[in-house]
Amino acid sequence: MMVTMLLTSVATASAQNIFEALFGRLAAPPGPVPDANFTARDRQQLANPPYRQAWIPPAYRRQVVRYHRKEVPGTILVDTDARYVYYVLAEGKAIRYGAIVGEDAQAWSGVATVGRKEEWPGWTPTEGEKRRLGPLPNYVEGGASNPMGARALYLYAGGQDTLYRIHGTNQPGWIGHAISSGCIRLTNEDVIDLYSRVKTGALVVVLGPKQGASRTTSASAR
Repeated sequence: MMVTMLLTSVATASAQNIFEALFGRLAAPPGPVPDANFTARDRQQLANPPYRQAWIPPAYRRQVVRYHRKEVPGTILVDTDARYVYYVLAEGKAIRYGAIVGEDAQAWSGVATVGRKEEWPGWTPTEGEKRRLGPLPNYVEGGASNPMGARALYLYAGGQDTLYRIHGTNQPGWIGHAISSGCIRLTNEDVIDLYSRVKTGALVVVLGPKQGASRTTSASAR
């Protein structure tokens, strides 16, 4: 009996080693990502969020990539087709974040600037959102259950609020999909990171459907 169990264990380990050699080690389901930019309130709000067990596909996790477009460092670019947000760095690199983007009928594209920034913003549903989503309160306080998430960047064009934002989410399992009312959503961990880098007045380029460059990025930069 013991010999059989030992042989089975060895065979299982060998199969696992072969699988890992071919495909890499399977990652454990990620929990909240520690971040040096977290405030005390961030740690408190995200210590036990309702979406803690959400799994983000590896392609949509934050990473530094090579960047082939010509935007200047400090620019934000949103590729709605690919569901990515880029923060442009120097030397042909960018930080890439997976995103939730607007549904086709709700999507917005164009050039804007970051008119203002807010931590743990409240949410004031628009009349359009109330019609589409059903009965909603007039205002929701900021917090981990708020759809606005941990941070918001408010996009302005021509000195006017476009009503579109880049913000966090309480539905990170939808990263990589087009389900929002038009705003761009990142995980709370990622929007905290982006917020810490972006300056008020920064340029934001939102590419609409079919506008994404065929080679925005290449393999991850190291």
